[in-house]
Amino acid sequence: MSDEVINTLMIITVGEFSVGILGNAFIVLVNFMDCIKNKKIASIDLILTSLAISRICLMCIITLDGFMLVLDPDVYATGKQMRIIDFFWTLTNHLSIWFATCLSIFYFFKIANFFHPLFLWMKWRIERAIPGILLVCTAFAVFISLPAADDLNDDFRLCVKAKWKTNLTLRCRVNKAQYASSKVYLNLFTLFPFSVSLISFLLLILSLWRHIRRMQLNATGCRDPSTDAHMGAMKAVISFLLLFIAYNLSFLIATSSYFMPETELAVLIGELIALIYPSSHSFILILGNKKLRQASLRVLYKVTHTLKRRNF
Repeated sequence: MSDEVINTLMIITVGEFSVGILGNAFIVLVNFMDCIKNKKIASIDLILTSLAISRICLMCIITLDGFMLVLDPDVYATGKQMRIIDFFWTLTNHLSIWFATCLSIFYFFKIANFFHPLFLWMKWRIERAIPGILLVCTAFAVFISLPAADDLNDDFRLCVKAKWKTNLTLRCRVNKAQYASSKVYLNLFTLFPFSVSLISFLLLILSLWRHIRRMQLNATGCRDPSTDAHMGAMKAVISFLLLFIAYNLSFLIATSSYFMPETELAVLIGELIALIYPSSHSFILILGNKKLRQASLRVLYKVTHTLKRRNF
């Protein structure tokens, strides 16, 4: 692969990384300042802050992995420090997915309108349950990540190195089935939070449809605060679902790259696509949250006002 292609991919990676850090750091900073000011943090702010921190760490790990692949292939393939990177990639990946699922669940219980006793019981208690749910998600992500690092290091990286040097070694051929099964096993754990988010989205659609139908029967129109809240929550959840699918496809490309002719290129492209998910979704969340949206508008106003003053 030519140096021009590598340099272009790395420049795009740095750009995506910078944009993602900017958006997620903004969420953390605004919620942190609001917490200091009010001496408490709302459940939605806690979820968004946890999600933003996990995505900042995830983007750092993905970007570091890409630079190690390009700048020091030997360390990438055999270095013990790469085992640490593998562990934290798996950890931050699961944390990001589970925290996004918690956000979908929170939107569902706070906005949807159903009258089932179990739903009403959960709706009244979801605020107090969020800290505990986030702790359980963190513990589960750590539990999943511990055995995953060994498989990623031994079966994947050594085969990548072998592919740069010569053809696939006998060990890589033997380990193909074992490696593929470990990847399927690892990614199966992400199907559950994805399914929960999908169910939340479908139930939000059902709740919105029932709400609009009631308004039409009462001749009160089709737009009110509840309708807007439904639409905002649905946009946040559907954007997560679509970006999550793209992220999983990119992760599949990166982790199965030694089956492909251009291993290094496949890894870099996979990681490049993977960065889209944690970087772009943060801006969707900012636009969908009133407090974050107003804070971003204030920052943009101050920046543009400062630039205009300097030009004159």
